[in-house]
Amino acid sequence: MASAPIKFGVGQSVRRKEDDALIRGKGRYTDDVAPQPALHALVLRSPHAHAKFTIDVAKARALPGVAAILTAEDVKDLGDLPCLFNLEDNPFTGPPYPILPKDEVRHVGDAVAFVVADSIDHARDAIEAIEVNWTPLPAVAGVANAIKPGAPQVWPGHPGNVLFDVGIGDKKATDAAFSKAHAVAEIRIVNPRVVTNFMETRAAVVEYDAKRDHLTMTVGSQGSHRLREIIGGMVLKMPLEKMRVICPDVGGGFGTKLFPYREYALLAVAAGKLKKTVKWTADRSEHFMGDAQGRDNVTTARMALAEDGKFLAMDVDLIGDMGAYLSTFGPYIPHGGAGMLPGLYDIQTFHCRVRTVFTNTVPVDAYRGAGRPEAAYVIERLVDAAARKLGMTPDAIRRKNFIPPKALPYKTVTGKVYDSGDFAAHMKRAMEVANWKEFPKRAKAAKKEGLVRGIGMASYVEICGTMGDETANVALDPNGDISILIGTQSSGQGHATAYAQLVAEQFGVPPERVHVLQGDTDRIATGLGTGGSASIPTGGVSVQRATHELGNKLKEIAAQALEASA
Repeated sequence: MASAPIKFGVGQSVRRKEDDALIRGKGRYTDDVAPQPALHALVLRSPHAHAKFTIDVAKARALPGVAAILTAEDVKDLGDLPCLFNLEDNPFTGPPYPILPKDEVRHVGDAVAFVVADSIDHARDAIEAIEVNWTPLPAVAGVANAIKPGAPQVWPGHPGNVLFDVGIGDKKATDAAFSKAHAVAEIRIVNPRVVTNFMETRAAVVEYDAKRDHLTMTVGSQGSHRLREIIGGMVLKMPLEKMRVICPDVGGGFGTKLFPYREYALLAVAAGKLKKTVKWTADRSEHFMGDAQGRDNVTTARMALAEDGKFLAMDVDLIGDMGAYLSTFGPYIPHGGAGMLPGLYDIQTFHCRVRTVFTNTVPVDAYRGAGRPEAAYVIERLVDAAARKLGMTPDAIRRKNFIPPKALPYKTVTGKVYDSGDFAAHMKRAMEVANWKEFPKRAKAAKKEGLVRGIGMASYVEICGTMGDETANVALDPNGDISILIGTQSSGQGHATAYAQLVAEQFGVPPERVHVLQGDTDRIATGLGTGGSASIPTGGVSVQRATHELGNKLKEIAAQALEASA
């Protein structure tokens, strides 16, 4: 009996459940959903980074095939796109993020009209026929420029373009430690802005059922429930039972597909108004101008050093670019990421100034680690700078300052608790695997060939699995297969394979007899979706516990039938 679970269990090499359909072109992505006859939508976007405008759509509305053109006037009763983060100690009030701006755009790609027509070509004709009178205004890009005196203002209510300017840690103690330091290492680094660029651009289809006054949205997202709560509940202000959200196959997310976007609300309004199905798919250029981007921090970091290389204190000035509007979690990213700046080092005294700044650019939000990779990059670059300052090797200075195993569990100066780890040992092993000692020989050989060879080291620790509670439902089907209903959402990570292995390990069934359903608010009661590397730490644990509970129930039923003990 023991061999079956081992064969398919966690950690075993099994054939991925998802791949057969995908490599044969049988995947079902949002753009493959084509209810007929569907109308097609396009967005008219600003060519200016900052401008006042007036818009006239009368001529465009009269063109053949045009079903509707929505402007700010048509969606003025909708709620704004919300920012779901605030500071507890210093709450801020962000500017409005309207579904369509009324008379002022604040970044290239800002949406000004939504066209619905019987074909993409007719929609394009209408986009070109819309008359917009632009009055360009001064614009600013880059946080270093945005905080300069006299810089163009993105929002009148946020002087100096600053949303918040707060401190983390103890400034007084940090300043005192620096005043007594033997030496100070300092770096200024830019974590540049990045575009996600997933393989499948964002797309959505909204169907309207007039009999039930009900909307069904099919969308490539990282979570159906959160999208329904925000777009249905907060923006459209409708009862949630009047909206169903379905996520089919999703071709990459990386954080950026987690958020609600304007197009989803506009599709819902258009479908309800026209009582027809409306479909929209972003093209690649539109993705660069309309989807939240990532990173974009400018950081100055200093380390106060003792003569023997011990870290006395760390001081950081971190400026995060928000773009023109506050995306869902935007302000959290630099502020939350700052908590990881001490890394794996025993730093007792710390201060970080965090500023979030508006610029006339696409909004910035969570992307691939969301603030934690930025923090790791800063501390590791700073540690290398400290080693150079004191003439130490990069491994010696790390060995000197890593949190020692005997200090664990260890609470960092920013309040994070590390429960386990031997950081010097993992560095030692990495150096062995990399054949670190022999590197000078390899560098010398490369130089003879006219090549430059380098080597470096970095340690990384991340907070994962912190999205919140996740619910899994595991059921035995009439044919003996097992079905999992769960609120996480795969966007290419292989959830179906991983969850099937958890079930296979406990029940000894082959993974092909385990079926995973995600991304449907009608079939699954609750769900957080996927983000922050949370699916296995929370979703996987829920699947395992639900499987265990199902096993116990089946044992009780079998015990009664067989008149034996469970």
